[in-house]
Amino acid sequence: MGNARTVHAEHAVIFRPLVGTGPGFLALVAVLLAAIGLGAYAYWTQFRDGLGVTGMNRPVYWGLYITNFVFFIGISHAGTLISAILRVTHAEWRRPITRAAEAITVFALCLGVPQVLMDLGRPDRMFNVPLHGRVMSPILWDMCCISVYMTGSIIYLYLPLIPDLALCRDHPGMAPWRRRLYGALALGWTGTGRQRHLLERAISVMAIAIIPIAVSVHTVVSFIFAMTVQPMWHTAILGPYFVVGAIFSGIASIIIAMAILRKVLHLETYLRPEHFNNLGLLLLTMCLLWFYFTGAEFLTTFYGSEPSHMRVFEAKFTGRFAPVFWAMFVFCFVIPFPLLFFRRTRTIAGCVVASVAVNIGMWLERFTIVVPSLSLPRLPYSPGTYSPTWVEWSVTAASFATLVLLYVLFSKFFPIVSVWEIEEERLAAGAPAAGPAPRPTPRAAASS
Repeated sequence: MGNARTVHAEHAVIFRPLVGTGPGFLALVAVLLAAIGLGAYAYWTQFRDGLGVTGMNRPVYWGLYITNFVFFIGISHAGTLISAILRVTHAEWRRPITRAAEAITVFALCLGVPQVLMDLGRPDRMFNVPLHGRVMSPILWDMCCISVYMTGSIIYLYLPLIPDLALCRDHPGMAPWRRRLYGALALGWTGTGRQRHLLERAISVMAIAIIPIAVSVHTVVSFIFAMTVQPMWHTAILGPYFVVGAIFSGIASIIIAMAILRKVLHLETYLRPEHFNNLGLLLLTMCLLWFYFTGAEFLTTFYGSEPSHMRVFEAKFTGRFAPVFWAMFVFCFVIPFPLLFFRRTRTIAGCVVASVAVNIGMWLERFTIVVPSLSLPRLPYSPGTYSPTWVEWSVTAASFATLVLLYVLFSKFFPIVSVWEIEEERLAAGAPAAGPAPRPTPRAAASS
C-alpha cells in the first residue's frame, strides 16, 4: 500500500481534520451541546414529574419517542446493510463511501434504543425484558436482534478501520496521546500479507453475516406492531414494508452525510458525482418499491373495508391525519421521484434535495403508522387525541443533535474515507499506490 509518508502526503486532505480544530467545528459542537442540554433538562422534567408532562394518554400510549425509535433503527440500515451488499457484489465504486455509511449505522442504533427507555415512565422496568421476558413476546425478540445487530455493526465498522488506524499512528503531526490511542486500536498492524489476508477474510464473513441480521432487525421491529390486533397494524405486509422503508431512509441518510462531508472536508476528489449518481439510482429504486408497498397496503385495506381498519384509513386520507399523510406522500414520492428519474436532475444537489425530502417523509410515515392506529383503537375506547409537548419535541431535537455530534466527533478522530481500500483499488487496477483513485470515464461510470 505504499509507505506511510507517501500515503499521508497523497491523502493529506483526509488526515487534515484529525490534527486541527477550527472555530467552525467548535461553534457547531457548542450548538449541538446546547440542544442536547435542553433535551436533558426536558427528560429530567419527565423523569421527575412522570409521563403526564408528555402528550401521551390512553389510548395513545406511543408518540414521538416510538416514532423516533422506528426511524433511527431504519436509518441504521444505511451503512451496514448497504455497505455489505455493495461489498458482497464487488461494486468497486463503494470504497470511498463505506466508512461514512457504516458510522451512521452505529450512531443511529445508539440513539434508537434509548427512545424506548424515554417512552417508559419508569426506565428501570427495562430490566424486566431480559429477566422476565417471555419467548413468545416480539419485544424480547427485538431486544435480542438489536443487541446482535449493534455488536455486529461495531465489529463491521472497526475491522476496516484497523489499517487506517495504523496510518494515523504513524502520522507525523499527531499528538502523542492520540498516537498511543491509535497504536492500541491498530492491534499491531504492519500491513503484512498474512494480516491483510486475515482482515479481508474477516470483513467478508461479517459482510455476509450482517445482511440477514439487518433484515431481521427491522422485520422484528415491525412484528411489535403487526402481531397486535390494532387496525392497520395486523397485516403480513408490515415486515417487508418496514425493511424497504429502512433501506429507503438509510440511502437518503448516506447521501446527505456524503454531501456535507464533501463540502466541509473538501473531499471532492474522493466523493465524486458518479457516487451520488449511483446512490441516486438506488434511492430511485427504493422510492418505487416504497410506492408499491404503500399502494398495496392501502389498496387491500380499502378493498376489505373492515370497519375498524376503515376508520384509520379515512382518518389518514381525509380526516385529521390527512395533512401529515399527504405531506408524507409528497416528501417520499412526489419530490424525490422526478429529481432522481431524470439524469439531468440526478446531480449532487438534486440527490441531496431528494434525500432530505425522503428522510422528512419517512419520519412522517413512522408517525402516521404509530399515532392514528392508537388514536382509533379496535377496543371500545373513546377516540384519543395526541399533541406532543415541548418535552417530547426537546428530547427529539436532542436525539438528532446527538446523532450529528457523534458523527462530527467520529470524523474528527478517525479518517472518514477508507484510505487503505482506495489504495487497494489502485493496486488492483495496476495504478501506482498512494494517491486518490483515478476518475473513471463517463462510460465506465455509467456501466458501474
